[in-house]
Amino acid sequence: MKCRQCEAKAVINMRQHKLALCANHYIQWIVTQTQRFIEKYHMFTHQDRILVAVSGGKDSLSLWDILWQLGYLTEGLYIGLGIDGGVNYSSRSHQLCVQFAAQRNLNLISVNVPQTYGMSIPEIAAHTQRGKNKPCSVCGLTKRHIMNQVALEGNFDVLVTGHNLDDEVATLFGNTLNWNVGYLQRQRPLLLDNHPGLVRKAKPLCRFYEREMAAYALVRGIEYIYDECPYAEGSTSIYYKGLLNQLELDRPGAKLSFYLSFLQAKETGFFSKPINLEYGEENVGAGGETLYTCPKCGQPTTAKGLCSFCRMMEKISR
Repeated sequence: MKCRQCEAKAVINMRQHKLALCANHYIQWIVTQTQRFIEKYHMFTHQDRILVAVSGGKDSLSLWDILWQLGYLTEGLYIGLGIDGGVNYSSRSHQLCVQFAAQRNLNLISVNVPQTYGMSIPEIAAHTQRGKNKPCSVCGLTKRHIMNQVALEGNFDVLVTGHNLDDEVATLFGNTLNWNVGYLQRQRPLLLDNHPGLVRKAKPLCRFYEREMAAYALVRGIEYIYDECPYAEGSTSIYYKGLLNQLELDRPGAKLSFYLSFLQAKETGFFSKPINLEYGEENVGAGGETLYTCPKCGQPTTAKGLCSFCRMMEKISR
């Protein structure tokens, strides 16, 4: 198959776009489309300081590479979770992030969870009896806390993550199946910093398929960790991705159409919720819930008291 732009051999055929491109034109297309999405959803500008959360995987490292090519002011954040799984998962991921940053002369901030909090993610989960055999909820809670904290302390304007279309659609599918309206209200390409202690968050890759980002990393020669997290096996999100992949196989573009239709429905106010006038719009979260300030860490919480992370850490210290 030939490239639509130059007749050279195509490296990818995107059936949903009816577009085949060679290596050079594919890189240009990804970079151009990313800039388009950034502008469309008003994520950030070239004057903003951007913190890129990197895990060592293809999506986050590719995102950092794209923003670097576009000339944005970026620094990376790697969170070492202390996960081994027999493959040195965390140490290998960190090594790849350090290598990536060094090759481009970029700054990487590293936070080591075991060193900072005295326990790894699996150990925290075991001590709190929260997801003892599968510490995914502890992991997500801890990462969100650290990412927001580092972004605040470093005076960054926005925190960006490498969530791709497959990630977003799997989340959307699960929340739609269970009709989790609060989560559906919160899901969007951009979350505003509408409360003290909250940093703006953006997902510039939200409209790219996972295979598109894998192809980008391959063409750009980005070395990333191929292994999934040892605790990801059998997860609900992976199951949903499998179902959606089958749908996509039969109906190319189905995942993108599902996601874009959801965003369009949000724009029309389908998932809107009345604002709590007692506290004002600036104290209302993306899902319509009232936000308070944690008295210990200063980050937003829906609880009148300590946030979930601080409550979890207090339980460990007892």
